[in-house]
Amino acid sequence: MNLAPNFPDDHAMQLLMQLLHEEIGLPERKTISLNTSINFDLGCEGADARHLMEALEEQFAIDFVDYDAYRYFQPEGFDVFLKRRARGRGDKVPLTIEMLYQAIKAQRWDTRKLEGID
Repeated sequence: MNLAPNFPDDHAMQLLMQLLHEEIGLPERKTISLNTSINFDLGCEGADARHLMEALEEQFAIDFVDYDAYRYFQPEGFDVFLKRRARGRGDKVPLTIEMLYQAIKAQRWDTRKLEGID
């Protein structure tokens, strides 16, 4: 795996990268940066996305107060009730390694802060 220059090398990032490697796999030849998106660039969706976010919550004790999986991921399979709840959510937003890293450091998912929405 190739890491971009100035990629953080602290304990939290090392644990995050290990978790990402275990849960979704990381490409050997692609350069990984803080802006690499889990959903678009690494193709994490469905059950893999759910397992990854559950592992993040468990391993790092992140409080997912306003986390909305539908902002980032397509729902698993076809479920009429899920489709109804997802209606009107529009295009998916990139969920980046930096967002996960910041949530780990803060131990809280704050969508507005993580996505830079003011």
